[in-house]
Amino acid sequence: MVAVYKYKAIDNTGRPIEAEFHANTKDEVLSMLREKGYTPVKIELQEQKSKDVGDIGLFQKKVKIKDISVFCKQLYTMLNAGMPLSNALDVLADQTENKVLRLTTKDVYSQVQTGAVLSQAMKKHKKIFPNLLITMVEAGEMTGNLDNVLAKMSEHYEKENKINSKIKGAMVYPAVLSVAAVAVVIFLLTFIMPTFTGMFTSSGVELPLPTRILMGISDAIKNYWYIFIAVIGTIIFSINRYGKTETGKRQFDNLKLRIPVVGSSVTKIATSRFTRTLSTLMASGIPIVPAMEAAANVTNNQIVIDGMKKVVEDVKKGLSISYLLKTMHFFPPMVISMVGIGEESGSLEDMLSKTADYYDEELDASIQRMLALLEPALIIVMGGIVGFIVISMMLPIFDLSSTVQ
Repeated sequence: MVAVYKYKAIDNTGRPIEAEFHANTKDEVLSMLREKGYTPVKIELQEQKSKDVGDIGLFQKKVKIKDISVFCKQLYTMLNAGMPLSNALDVLADQTENKVLRLTTKDVYSQVQTGAVLSQAMKKHKKIFPNLLITMVEAGEMTGNLDNVLAKMSEHYEKENKINSKIKGAMVYPAVLSVAAVAVVIFLLTFIMPTFTGMFTSSGVELPLPTRILMGISDAIKNYWYIFIAVIGTIIFSINRYGKTETGKRQFDNLKLRIPVVGSSVTKIATSRFTRTLSTLMASGIPIVPAMEAAANVTNNQIVIDGMKKVVEDVKKGLSISYLLKTMHFFPPMVISMVGIGEESGSLEDMLSKTADYYDEELDASIQRMLALLEPALIIVMGGIVGFIVISMMLPIFDLSSTVQ
């Protein structure tokens, strides 16, 4: 079990050093100091970690894309300034705000101190660090260009965070409106409708069909609300679990592409992610085949991932990338043209980067168009449901008035 040891030592120049080190035993700390040529003075056990890094609690704050972007940017800045990697990780471990990422960085720092390279230390925390980042760090270590790779990844995740923010921001208003609609309907059925039920049943007038249907729904919700919650919860859980399977994800991704307006936004999001990731990987020296596979996975779209498997196999045979992408029938014509120009001119990564920037801007307009259609559609649906409830309650009153007259 990993523990935190505080040690005091004398370095090669006779300067006293005092720091912390994560290790399983005190002997590991001694081995680390001797490998560095330090003279141990004092080693004390500080704290014991009862849980693995990243497994801190059910409601623990997660590591977001924004946190990864800041991590890459800060590490790049320190490495570019000439700071040793272990020192840079030590500083990051102290100033990182996210608790999970802070503990993870401390563990990575401990592994680097014992002789592990950064990519090896990060591979032990794949739930925290994305596979793309680990692959890029490994490539940076092999080429001796780690700081520039981290700079590119910081920019990459910053743009990825902007895309995610746009998507989440676009869904706020529809989500709030949907919740408000459900709350209004439940309020009308459980609080308002029962006050009319007694009057309707005692009047002796035959109730219209819409009113009888509404009264049945109202009674069911009021008396068997727990069954509704259980059924809805089961449906949501089943859909969510099925959506995580490869077959379910493929069907849901295909359905998204077929929805008017929404489909074009999904295509632009996947296109932007694919082209930017592929550009970043190629510019960092990653071979085209693994770069295309990694870029397809980043899109998180099973249609792209499936199509890219065949494309990759044909790329190995020497066929044109632009031609193969065209056979997927997924990417817009502009992407195919830009990739073709990049292949002919030998500047494919630059063309891919420009394409990603273009579709980032197009995504804003696409989201606005989607909202322009979605908002009135939700209002119409909400108005129709509320209107049906109001009319169903008013019809018996009109019949009673006619009977009295």
